[in-house]
Amino acid sequence: MEYSAIRHLADKRDCFALEKGKFLFRIQTKKNDMETVVLRSRDKYIPIDVFDTRNECRMEKVASDCFFDYFEAVLEIDVICLRYYFELTDKTGMVRYFGNGEFYDEPIDNTHFMFNCPQNLREEEYFDVPEWAKNKVVYQIFPSRYASSKEVSEELWNKTPITATDDLKGDLRGIIEHFEHLVELGVDIIYMTPIFMSDSTHKYDTIDYYKIDPSFGTTQDLKELVDLAHSHGIRVIMDAVFNHTSPKFFAFADIVEKGRESEYWDWYYIDDYPLKAEPFTKPNFKTFSYYGGMPKLNLQNEETIDYVIKVAQYWLKECGIDGWRLDVADEISHIFWKRFRKEVRKVNPEALIIGEIWYYAGDFLEGDEWDTVMNYDFFTAVLKLIAHEEYTVSQFMERLDHLRGNLHNKVYPVLWNLIDSHDTARFLHACGEKKEKLRMAAALQLLMPGMPFIYYGDEYGMSGGEDPDCRRGMVWDEKYQDKEMFSWYRKLIQVRKRYPVLVAGKEVRRICDDTNGVLIIERELDDAKSIVVFDVKKYTVTVTIECNGETVKVV
Repeated sequence: MEYSAIRHLADKRDCFALEKGKFLFRIQTKKNDMETVVLRSRDKYIPIDVFDTRNECRMEKVASDCFFDYFEAVLEIDVICLRYYFELTDKTGMVRYFGNGEFYDEPIDNTHFMFNCPQNLREEEYFDVPEWAKNKVVYQIFPSRYASSKEVSEELWNKTPITATDDLKGDLRGIIEHFEHLVELGVDIIYMTPIFMSDSTHKYDTIDYYKIDPSFGTTQDLKELVDLAHSHGIRVIMDAVFNHTSPKFFAFADIVEKGRESEYWDWYYIDDYPLKAEPFTKPNFKTFSYYGGMPKLNLQNEETIDYVIKVAQYWLKECGIDGWRLDVADEISHIFWKRFRKEVRKVNPEALIIGEIWYYAGDFLEGDEWDTVMNYDFFTAVLKLIAHEEYTVSQFMERLDHLRGNLHNKVYPVLWNLIDSHDTARFLHACGEKKEKLRMAAALQLLMPGMPFIYYGDEYGMSGGEDPDCRRGMVWDEKYQDKEMFSWYRKLIQVRKRYPVLVAGKEVRRICDDTNGVLIIERELDDAKSIVVFDVKKYTVTVTIECNGETVKVV
């Protein structure tokens, strides 16, 4: 038995409420080390000679990554405080008992040596993720390049490669005019990159947070788009760029003019004055990525915090948007995000909060900051499995299981599972323009739990290199569209929605055939069963549904 691999954190990370009176307990062990794990528990305050509250529950292995197995058990309890410990039996038959961070040879009788779960506290820490978001399909729009209501030459709109300064005149009205495409595809959520006033095409350098960039339209246009989306049951997520601003933002501009006399001096992290931001030199104020054109806001300053939160609340109220995607969110403090969540939820209790982070984000996903993240672990895993052919199917699933075993269970169904975005090369480009690989990647996205994230144009087989070439004009001209790819995406989305067992079902069997590159996943939900076979070498997918005694192959 490998003691050093065993981990249980007796707080809201490994012991949490799924709902009132229903709790999940989790423990990590060395991979393939345990034969069985049993959760033993009892009431903290009631002596067993008065009333025997002792309980045993065999735990289930729910995930397995490169190094660890993760076991879980769900208990229904109604106590002031629960005391518990684990009975661990390894493959050799050795039995040990683990409680309060120590190992014992005999079952633990003294509650002081057990782990502690105060029920009310854990229920007060309940992770409230919007139910409407679970397993929904997200579609990313880069507004300046998606669609335009203005006249744009065919040559410019279809320019490849494209540069950061090419003006394709994309706007909100263009999105509205092409909205039927989103309905036909079957998406559930639109996520738009920034639309506030800015000098750039990408709009990640905000000049005015209360004004839609005139090139995109007006607040009324945004209201119309949101209302149109809602009429079709589609939600709208906007991009919150609160880490940094444009140098033309009123507070920074005031500092440039007045120096230390500016009332906004503490809105930024400034080392010295006058401000210096020469090319290829480190600015004397904090920025995004040492780029002087994006000075970093000081979100430890109360006035700055108040301003930013009012912005977030304003657009939720003014246009009825459904949440915020948080740009460079991991470079802003936990203290700020905890308050941000509370203030946003006051306006819209069901607003979805998504952090941009390119690595494991467990410390932001404990129920009091973000709801979910752009899942770059999924991005990396699919890239290595399909595009680069570096991963086996076992390694692919181990990468996903690491998240399943470590993140809160509420998070897993709302992870934004992307294969590309406005910040990466297009997946088709990354896999050498092999469309069968894009089809395979789309199947992995759309036939697994989480929120599949489709970058505009992937459904038509769009390609493009690293930023900015990944931000080409959307292929509205039919001669540039891959209609078979669109049909593939649409069919996968339809299957996903028609058979909830595919994504919401409990996994009951998994086979990873690394030699042949075959992954088989079987799930069950109520009276339905799904079996999905991914052949990543032949680039084929087979989906079989069993329900009410009937069996049907749908893909």
